[in-house]
Amino acid sequence: MTTQSANMHTFSIPVMGTGFSIDTPLRVAQYGISSVMSLVDDVLIEQMRKFHAERSGEPYEAVGQREEDARARRITLYLNLVNRLVQRQVQQMKSADFSPESNIVRYFELLPDIEPSRLYQKMLAEDNPAEKARLQEELRTLVVPGSIDVNIMTKINKTNFRGNKMLPSEYADALAALRGFARSELRSSIVLSAGMNQRLYTYLTRFEDFYPDAEGELAKKIALKVSDYRSAEIQGRFLAKRGIWVSEYRIESGLNCGGHAFPTTGSLMGPILEQFKNRKHELIEKIFTIYRKALAEGGRRANTECPAVRFTVQGGIGSCAESDLLMQYYDMDGTGWGTPFLLVPEVTGVDEAHLAKLISATERDVYLSNSSPLGIPFWNLRTSDSEKARRRRIREGRPGSPCPKGFSVTNTEFSETPICTASRTYQKLKLKSLSENGYTKEQMSFISEGVLSKSCLCHDLSGSVKVKNGIETNATPALCCGPNIVNFSRIATLKEMVDHIYGRGIELTRPGRPHIFIQEMMLYIDYFRKEMEKFSLKLSTRKKEYFTEFRKNLQEGLEYYQRFSESFAREEWGSFIDDLKSVCKALEALEPEPIITSF
Repeated sequence: MTTQSANMHTFSIPVMGTGFSIDTPLRVAQYGISSVMSLVDDVLIEQMRKFHAERSGEPYEAVGQREEDARARRITLYLNLVNRLVQRQVQQMKSADFSPESNIVRYFELLPDIEPSRLYQKMLAEDNPAEKARLQEELRTLVVPGSIDVNIMTKINKTNFRGNKMLPSEYADALAALRGFARSELRSSIVLSAGMNQRLYTYLTRFEDFYPDAEGELAKKIALKVSDYRSAEIQGRFLAKRGIWVSEYRIESGLNCGGHAFPTTGSLMGPILEQFKNRKHELIEKIFTIYRKALAEGGRRANTECPAVRFTVQGGIGSCAESDLLMQYYDMDGTGWGTPFLLVPEVTGVDEAHLAKLISATERDVYLSNSSPLGIPFWNLRTSDSEKARRRRIREGRPGSPCPKGFSVTNTEFSETPICTASRTYQKLKLKSLSENGYTKEQMSFISEGVLSKSCLCHDLSGSVKVKNGIETNATPALCCGPNIVNFSRIATLKEMVDHIYGRGIELTRPGRPHIFIQEMMLYIDYFRKEMEKFSLKLSTRKKEYFTEFRKNLQEGLEYYQRFSESFAREEWGSFIDDLKSVCKALEALEPEPIITSF
C-alpha cells in the first residue's frame, strides 16, 4: 500500500485568502514547490489573467461578466495560462547553465536532503569536466515543477441569476469553479475545504479527469482539508462510493491557522494526529474497498493496487523542529506553511504598506473576528486598510459595504433575494430590527457589535495583490494572517524562508515563541471563554452538552500532552511542561472545579 507520492519538497504553500496566493505558482512552481490558488474571486482571476498575459506577451481576450458560463471560462483560461507559463519557466531552467545565479542552481539549492540534492552536491565536487557535464545532464532530467493546485471553499456556493431567472444548479459559484478547473489543462489537485457539500461532491462525477485512466493514473486529484479523523472518514467514504479517490488529507488546526477557522469542540491537534497515525492505514483500506466496488459497478477498470494517499498537516507551524515532530513522530507526509510566506514578497501578493503592518503586528492586532459574512470565525488584522475603512463608515453613520462582488450573498432575513450581511442594505435593516426585539442593553451591545463587525471580504481580500501590481491602487486590503504571524519578525527571501523550514539557516522567528501545541491550547481556551460569555448572555445557540464536551476534550488533550510530551518535545521538554502548567491554570479559571493534573 502506497501512502506517499513523490514530492521534491516536504512542505507546500496552502491557499491564502482570495488573492495572496493567486499567482504564487508562477513564483515557486519552477523550484518544485507546490502551492494553492483560490478559485473564489473570478473577477480577480480575470484581472490577473490580463496582467500576466500582457506581461508575458501572451494573447488576451476578455471574458465579460455577462457572457455564457463566464465564471468557469475565466477560471479555465487563467489556469491554462499559469500552466503554460510554468512549463515555459521549467524548460528555460533545464536549458540554463549551472552558473551561480541561474534558476537551475537555485532549484537544487532549495531542495531538502533528498537524492537529487545529494547528486547536485556530487556534481559540484566533481573535478573531471566530462563527468561533471554528464552529472549536469542527469540533474536536468530530475527537474520537476511543483503542483499548481487550486482551492474551493465548499460553503461559498451562491446561486446565480440572469435577470430575475434563477440559473441551473451547475452555475452556482462552487460548481462553476469546479467546472473551470476540471476543463483546464492542469494535472494537479483541487483542495476542498470548509466541510462536505454533497451537491458539489456529486458533481465531481461528471468529469473524467477525476477517474483513473487506462494506466490507473489520475489527471486531477482530490485533496480534502479536514479537522479530525471522523471528518476524513465521512468525506472519504462519500466520495469513494461515487468512484472518486481522495489523494490527500490535509489536517488543519481548527484555530491555529489563517483565514476562516473551523474550531473543533476542544479537540487538540496532538490527539487528532495520534489518531491519524494509528488508524490511517485502516482508513485507506476501508475506503479503497468501497472505491474499487464503485468503479466496478460503474463499468470502470478497478485498480488492483491502492492509489497513493498523502497525509499532511498545517496550521501554526513555525520551526524546523515542529515540522520534524509532525513528520517523524506523527508520520505525516508533509507540512503546509501559509502565514509565514505572507512576509516573502517573492512568493505572495502583499503590498508594501501591509508588509510593514504584518511585521509590526502584535497579538492584539491579530484577532479571531466575526468579520466573515459567512458566519464563520475569521482571523483578521485590525490595522489593515479594510478594517480602518469599516470603522470609518461606522463613525460616519453609514456602516456596511456597497457589496461590489456579491460572492457571499446568502442572507434572506429581509428579502427573498439573498443579500450579504456585510452590505450596507443588510446592516441598516438589521440594526433597525434590533430595537424592536426587547433585548437588554448588554445583549443589544453584543449583537450590534456582531452586525457591524462584518467586512467586505469578497472584495478586500483581493486588495493587496491589486495594489502591489498596480491593478487597483486605491483598494482597501484586508489581511487574513493567522496568529502565527506575530512570531515572525521581518521580511524574508524565498531562500531564507525555505532554509528556515529545513533548519539550515538563521531562525526567522522571535525568541520565546510558544510551541505549536501550547499556542493552539491557549487559542482554544480563549475561544471557550468567549463562547461561555455568549452563552451567559443568552445569545448562544449552544447547548450545555456542547460546553461539557468541550471541557472534556480539552482535559483529555492536556492529559495526552502530559503523557507523551517527553517523547516529542525532547530538548524543549522542560519549557513545554512549564507552559503546559500555565495552560492548566488558564483552564482552571474557567472551571467550576479544579482540573486534576499529574504534574
